[in-house]
Amino acid sequence: MPPYRDVAAYDDRAAHYDQGWRGRLHHTIGDRTAALAMATEAAPQRVLDVGCGTGYLLRALAGHYPKAQELAGIDAAPNMIDTARRLTDDDRLTFALSVAEHLPYPDASIDLVVSSTSFDHWSDQLAGLAECARVLRPGGHLVLVDQFSRWLIPTLAIGRRGKARTRRRADRLLLRAGFERAQWHKLHAVIINGVVATKRG
Repeated sequence: MPPYRDVAAYDDRAAHYDQGWRGRLHHTIGDRTAALAMATEAAPQRVLDVGCGTGYLLRALAGHYPKAQELAGIDAAPNMIDTARRLTDDDRLTFALSVAEHLPYPDASIDLVVSSTSFDHWSDQLAGLAECARVLRPGGHLVLVDQFSRWLIPTLAIGRRGKARTRRRADRLLLRAGFERAQWHKLHAVIINGVVATKRG
């Protein structure tokens, strides 16, 4: 498994991740990500959440996609996966320990990939996006939400060197990974933005 930043910290926070002000913020971003996903794909059969955490976003999408056959989530933190499983009573939802760079799903098997505030923690963002493109059917969509802002440019010279924290950097990676028609959306405050991209046919 690639060395993910802060996996231990997220493991420690898993039991209380949905509580307090951080939990409320997580839910707000999750709800807005779900709304963007629903505006993008009206009735997907198979949905994948990359960096699913406690499964909040997938549970929200399950309520909006009653005809979906499978809603799967992966996360690098074992305690997040354990928490997600405990909180789920819908047998369409499954959770697995994995990372973005190695998605345990067949080629062209997913209709919609979502990822909310996980992308910044991927060890190899290009490899992760290429995996998202691999598992998506041709014409399928990626809804990617995270910190993307020109205000974050100074962070690229210190602890986030090489990360895609601006729209321009993210657009380049999406194109290289096999996506097209990237459309940007403001989701929360100034720095939390979402991009919807389509897998090239």
